[in-house]
Amino acid sequence: MRTSAPVHDGLFSPFPSLHSSFEPKSGDIPLKAFLLAAGLGTRLRPLTDKIPKCLVPIRGMPMLEIWLELCRRAGIKDVLINLHAHADTVRSALCGRDGGPQVTVAEEPELLGSAGTLRANRDWVASESCFWVLYADVLTNLNLAKMLSFHQEAGLKVTIGLHQVEDPTRCGVVNFDGDFVVREFVEKPASPSGNWAFSGIMLAGPELLQAIPSSFPTDLGFHVLPQMVGRMQGYPIAEYLLDIGTMENYRSAQETWPGL
Repeated sequence: MRTSAPVHDGLFSPFPSLHSSFEPKSGDIPLKAFLLAAGLGTRLRPLTDKIPKCLVPIRGMPMLEIWLELCRRAGIKDVLINLHAHADTVRSALCGRDGGPQVTVAEEPELLGSAGTLRANRDWVASESCFWVLYADVLTNLNLAKMLSFHQEAGLKVTIGLHQVEDPTRCGVVNFDGDFVVREFVEKPASPSGNWAFSGIMLAGPELLQAIPSSFPTDLGFHVLPQMVGRMQGYPIAEYLLDIGTMENYRSAQETWPGL
């Protein structure tokens, strides 16, 4: 996709034409997704004293079920979810499910970090040219098929979903050019250059796995994505998206979530 727009580093309206331009290529749909859910959720206590963050309910529906339904709609057949705290509670919740996608549980006695989980389970996607990486504490009704079609047309091997935030010092801040190629990625900057941030939703392939250091724990935002600048594109998300990482955002979601 080509546009004459400058590097986007401030408040901009969504890109309406971007979200209506593409349709996914049939027969070329990523079938696997990592759903990263091992965080402790300390800022959501006391909710997370007994259940993990991925099971907190949004208007009665657990976050995990919302994500699995989004995956099902996007044609994803297999989901690997990493767990740490309250792993047995998640297993019990999964046992009662009907229908796809199939879920594989990877328990982490010690947290590996978001990138470390991908590296530790790289054999699971060894035969895949493309796969999803999804942060389980992100609440969204994003049309994954639209993001996939953008990824297929844009040409680079990694696409990260982007959204605008009020406090970019808590996020991975991104600047991108008129072709949506990421030109800067800084995790939790003290002096942000803009307010476009990594959403926690990504399409990637072997190139991303090759960029992950061998040490643990390893974080995507701090250790990997800054190294991918110039080799990945950003997809500005127009749909609802909220990081359910604080009690303030959790309470806000109960009022603002439009549903799937």
